[in-house]
Amino acid sequence: MNRQFDGWNRLSGAAGLPPGAIPFIHRLTASPAFRDLFREGMALVEEAAAYLDGPGRAESRALPRTAALAYATESMRLTTRLMQVASWLLLQRAVNEGELTPNQALTERHRVKLARQDLACAAETFEQLPATLRTLSLRSLRIQERVIHLDQSLVCARTPAVLARGSAVAAQVERLRAAFSN
Repeated sequence: MNRQFDGWNRLSGAAGLPPGAIPFIHRLTASPAFRDLFREGMALVEEAAAYLDGPGRAESRALPRTAALAYATESMRLTTRLMQVASWLLLQRAVNEGELTPNQALTERHRVKLARQDLACAAETFEQLPATLRTLSLRSLRIQERVIHLDQSLVCARTPAVLARGSAVAAQVERLRAAFSN
């Protein structure tokens, strides 16, 4: 077992998971799928930065005033969105690599503000923006949704009420076992 699984298992046991329970969400954050998400997210950060610092500047200068204002707003929101995603991904990777314990990650989590964002402008104004900015914005919204979903799943898995409630399937199996054991 690698350090990540040991760490999450210690946290899960301390949080009151039944013995033998498998914290699937924690395994997901250490899986190849998470590594792919991490690479995708960080590549998107780099791609957006390169665009905004290079071709995006030139494209924004050629826009009419209303579209230029929308460009500035959307580019700031894109940057903010991607920095939130990158911060969360880096925090999870630090846990996976044993640089942080799961409890330390929980403590640090409050510094990462994951907030759903919509596009900064109306659809007709958004269509006036350069195609590359539109594509980057839409891709960032999709990856943000995936990260928020994972984050909520991790929080839910750590919530004592959820842990105490137990599995609905396990409850049904126990009812069947009790019914047939008499």
